[in-house]
Amino acid sequence: MKTIVISLFAILAGTSFAMAADSGCDTFKWPVAREQALFAAAPAAQSGAALTVGQAMDFTLAAVDTISFEVPPDRAPAAGTFGATASIVVPPEGELQVSLSDEAWIDIVQDGHAVKSAGFSGVKTCPGIRKSVRFKLSAGPATVQLSGSKKADLKVAVLTPE
Repeated sequence: MKTIVISLFAILAGTSFAMAADSGCDTFKWPVAREQALFAAAPAAQSGAALTVGQAMDFTLAAVDTISFEVPPDRAPAAGTFGATASIVVPPEGELQVSLSDEAWIDIVQDGHAVKSAGFSGVKTCPGIRKSVRFKLSAGPATVQLSGSKKADLKVAVLTPE
């Protein structure tokens, strides 16, 4: 009888661990391990900073009503929230993956227009990373607009999709 109880416990424990892993970072539509590693050592940045593909920054956000967005955010930010802008040079491949440590809205503006996202993945149970959004862009300069954050700090990673 002990063997059966211990075996049943081992099966249930294994199932619980698997379910816990599935409810965390593994449930993103694509891997986010690179972002997690970059977030751990992200240097501080202010609104207006230049982002580099393959790196992360730890932004100190400003009150959203004090930010001069190039175009109005696609989702109007609530009063009392925070935001920032950053410049980036899009590589010739044109695909970017922007990941955030917490909830906020991401717009990428290129040639004076907001570019619709090509993919989105978000998980509330992954420590240190909340969402990841993919964009198909033209090579050249672009502006990343962050808005609607309830917190005054936000880590942002910009990578090419795996």
